[in-house]
Amino acid sequence: GVISVAIGVTLGSLLGVVSAYAGGKFDLIVQRGVDVAIAFPGIILALAIMAALGASVNNVIIAIVVSTLLPGSARVVRSQALSIKEMDYVLAARALGCSRSRIVLRHIVPNLISIYIVLVTIQLGLAITTEASLSFLGLGVPPDVPTWGGMLTAAARAFVAVAPWLVIFPGVAIALAVFGANLLGDALRDVLDPKLRTK
Repeated sequence: GVISVAIGVTLGSLLGVVSAYAGGKFDLIVQRGVDVAIAFPGIILALAIMAALGASVNNVIIAIVVSTLLPGSARVVRSQALSIKEMDYVLAARALGCSRSRIVLRHIVPNLISIYIVLVTIQLGLAITTEASLSFLGLGVPPDVPTWGGMLTAAARAFVAVAPWLVIFPGVAIALAVFGANLLGDALRDVLDPKLRTK
């Protein structure tokens, strides 16, 4: 979950920033690709990727990144970057003749750090549930790799009638991990977003 979120949100953020600043046909093509990816249900797209690539930890990371993390992150970061792009200090830097790379790296990206941190914490819960779903359906990591989803499917198949706690504890662990990640994301958003700060 952590590795897939780090890769997916970072790549999505970079794609969103470049798309917002470049504009034109590049932005149009990238956003239509994001629309296509978002149109598919995330778990269905992840299942298709896993069926094509096979069961392994690296393939699970690829499936989670492509199906759920990258498109959503690119869309959110692009919307923020578009608003920052029209700020006075960015227009002033452009009028002074600063290069595109300098404007993006010195003026736009630093102002997106807070939204990046919030995205990482919120998307972590989504990555955990996606991995658990794939493992539960038997298309996640190999059976010898311990995961909460794998624990759920093994317990559900053989022991749910005689030992129901084997299903309860992994399910509770998944729920608490996702709930904790979402609470952390909400708290960080409240702290890092000046618009939400109370006087």
